Amino acid sequence: MRLLLIGLVMAWTGCLAARAQVIRVGTETPAVPTITVQGEGVVRVQPDRATLRFAVVTRDLDPEQARRRNAEASRRALNAVRALGIDERKLHLEALTLHPMREYNPDLRRWEEKGYEVQRVLRVELDDLDRLPEVVARVVQQGANRLQGIQYDVSNREAVRLAALQAAVRNAREKARQMLSELNREVGDPIRITEQALEFPRPLWRADVAALRTAEAAPEPEAYAAGEIEVQARVEITFAIR
Repeated sequence: MRLLLIGLVMAWTGCLAARAQVIRVGTETPAVPTITVQGEGVVRVQPDRATLRFAVVTRDLDPEQARRRNAEASRRALNAVRALGIDERKLHLEALTLHPMREYNPDLRRWEEKGYEVQRVLRVELDDLDRLPEVVARVVQQGANRLQGIQYDVSNREAVRLAALQAAVRNAREKARQMLSELNREVGDPIRITEQALEFPRPLWRADVAALRTAEAAPEPEAYAAGEIEVQARVEITFAIR
């Protein structure tokens, strides 16, 4: 019995020694001093493409008649664009909706049926902004009665995005360098880089459809100028301090 107890004690002691050895294995690397900064980059570019959305809206007491009138007006609007030589792949028919119209009669204190409204949304993509004023004028004169807006964009989005991110990284490094120079220290290698945000706005232009509806309305290119698109990027970088 005594020999058994001695054996158990020795085995337990051996376990403790082994555990102690595991804990002591290896050496701890001293913490590296770091600095974390945020950088911002801005790139300004001229848009070179646009997406035009317009709608054809028709109303009638008979839903089928409203649909037929809408189909005819939509056909005229699209044919007007085709006549300008726009690639067929750039023309898109989007949403088509039909719903009853109701109007509240305050004298009778009830809603009254006023027929049906049909709306067809069409989209035109343009790679030549010089043609935009004429396209807008044609579709409005040929049946479109709601211009939902024009969104400007650039064809080389990825290149612009990378340029903005590069500018943000340079800005972050310069911030770190300026701060550390006051402490007689230098910027070391980057330890962590995080892309915080990328803002790629697409300017939206709207117009008064009534002013464009007459055939005498001359397109005014200056009225469609989108200006520059300002792309902003933000990053957070942790640098080692030397």
